[in-house]
Amino acid sequence: MNQQPYNSSELLICTASRLMEDGTTAFIGTGIPMLAAALAQRLHAPNLVPIFEFGGTGAILETLPLAVGGGCTFNRAVAASGIRDIVETAQRGFVEYGFLGGAQIDAYGNLNTTVIGGHDHPKVRLPGSGGGNDVGSHAWRTIAIMPHDRRRFVDRVDFITTPGYLTGPGARERAGLPRGTGPYRVVTTLAVLGFEPVGKRMQLLATQPGVSADDVAENTSFELLLADRVEQHPAPTAEELRILREEVDAEHLYI
Repeated sequence: MNQQPYNSSELLICTASRLMEDGTTAFIGTGIPMLAAALAQRLHAPNLVPIFEFGGTGAILETLPLAVGGGCTFNRAVAASGIRDIVETAQRGFVEYGFLGGAQIDAYGNLNTTVIGGHDHPKVRLPGSGGGNDVGSHAWRTIAIMPHDRRRFVDRVDFITTPGYLTGPGARERAGLPRGTGPYRVVTTLAVLGFEPVGKRMQLLATQPGVSADDVAENTSFELLLADRVEQHPAPTAEELRILREEVDAEHLYI
């Protein structure tokens, strides 16, 4: 039997990296988004401006940060400020992309990183928001990165930590969030998903290699819309994997 050439974490990192555009600003969260940003800077987005919650703006990710407040998030940065300045920057509309994870997501892109079960008596208490609410509220385009199964892709999240399109068209604006902001993509171990522009519900754009649209639907607890043409996302390339394994995460802290 041939050994799988990449694991699920490497697949998520490479897929997310391809969505990071050169010359754009992007909120980068702990974990996979950091690796994706470092990979993007090396391959196709040398002018990507990573923005970290604790104040690093425009760092060159030569060494993998262990957290969003680590010293590496300020390496050769254009600015070293603080969390209030960073949040204000987003509120002013200067952050184009926000990359986040989540324990649960629903059809409108609402993310939960707070509790599983009831808030006051939860089954599981999760890490909480951090900057997740600020990113989802003010970045122009939010991209969620997460494994794909029915426990995570739920009909209704147990708690809205990070707002997606809330209850549907117009709900973000009625809640006072900036017009034109909201979820853009969801990158998973099975698929790349977007949001139908009128109804704001999640739709399948592309499957990961070896995955069918039926596989994605079976692992999603809500009815999943299909794009007019569902593509197959390309597998990680040998060069992406080499750089990821030898340069970005040479100590295999995440992969």
